[in-house]
Amino acid sequence: MNPRESTAMTTETARAAAARHDFALAVARAAGETALGFFNARDALVIEQKSGAQDLVSQADREVELLIRARIAQAFPEDGVIGEEHDPVPSRSGYTWVVDPIDGTSPFLNGQPNWCVSIGVRGPDGLVAGVIEAPVLRETYAALAGQGAVLNGRPLRIDPATALTSANIGFGATQKTPAAEAAAFVRGLYEEGGVLFRNGSGALMLAYVAAGRLAGYYDPGLNAWDCYAGLLLVHEAGGVAEYLGSDDMLTGGLLHAGTPAVVADLRRLGEASRRG
Repeated sequence: MNPRESTAMTTETARAAAARHDFALAVARAAGETALGFFNARDALVIEQKSGAQDLVSQADREVELLIRARIAQAFPEDGVIGEEHDPVPSRSGYTWVVDPIDGTSPFLNGQPNWCVSIGVRGPDGLVAGVIEAPVLRETYAALAGQGAVLNGRPLRIDPATALTSANIGFGATQKTPAAEAAAFVRGLYEEGGVLFRNGSGALMLAYVAAGRLAGYYDPGLNAWDCYAGLLLVHEAGGVAEYLGSDDMLTGGLLHAGTPAVVADLRRLGEASRRG
């Protein structure tokens, strides 16, 4: 391969990523409007329990995901899709959309504003685009690989001096986390001067790290659709986001996000909590 061919491929890859970023923005906003309509009429929704008392799904989750999938299939028919509520579609292009139609279903169903639409796009070499749309909050977070992260068009940059005690720490443990493990993490955090924050949406807590609203975020078992958009947001805002979920994106895993110093602290506290 000569240098001209390499440059051409790089440019084409950048264009493909930018096209998907722009489309993700448009789709997330449309999905957000649809979800907001369901939110305003949530008393009429049919609600089902999945794996536990706090693991819920509604008609809104399923229909919003179908809307997103239909638009992706029309615009990028060779792309794959992985979402929380429907079966995966394999990729023939090397690009896969990772979708959570309503991240924060419990807050959504209980009338709280802290829920969002999360759309991440993984290309052949990793994450290329991510959008988190929070309709009630009127906030749109977006990131394009190599081009930074923004909130409503305003650039985001994490303060590199942020430490564990600079702001609250997001914690994503659900009822799936053993109670003793969750308690050990919280105790360790407070013993070191940290304060816990939880709003029921992993995607939004990652967005808050990117925006400097949280010093960091730790989750003992997050799914790809909850975090792929947020991972890129944190990275493009100058932070560190470690995710240990499986490559097939169907098995969740540990997540640490923040500055390098905060991530090191969260990793240490998390390891200690798992040892008991």
